[in-house]
Amino acid sequence: VQLVESGGGMVQPGGSLRLSCAASGFTFSRFDMNWVRQAPGKGPEWVSSINSGGGRTYYADSVKGRFIISRDNAKNTLSLQMNSLRPENTALYYCARQGRGLESQGTQVTVSS
Repeated sequence: VQLVESGGGMVQPGGSLRLSCAASGFTFSRFDMNWVRQAPGKGPEWVSSINSGGGRTYYADSVKGRFIISRDNAKNTLSLQMNSLRPENTALYYCARQGRGLESQGTQVTVSS
């Protein structure tokens, strides 16, 4: 199993970033997928989920209306479009298979002026 996140970086408050996760080593289309983040000194926090077919999405209240999760099962990729970013969104962002914990290195998102 390999999950490789990309697209993180530093952005000013109000800015946008698009995270991607390239999946391999398993049948991507069979798994519900999540984005999870961990801020410095805090535990992991669920951000968003998408079902295996991509037709159902779920968001934490703190990101609802600003973040959009999507997937492309043909390309084995998961994405997270993050808009109107806030300093409190600073964290290491992971993509994760439903029920399997964190299996990747994550990508750092820093929101700062």
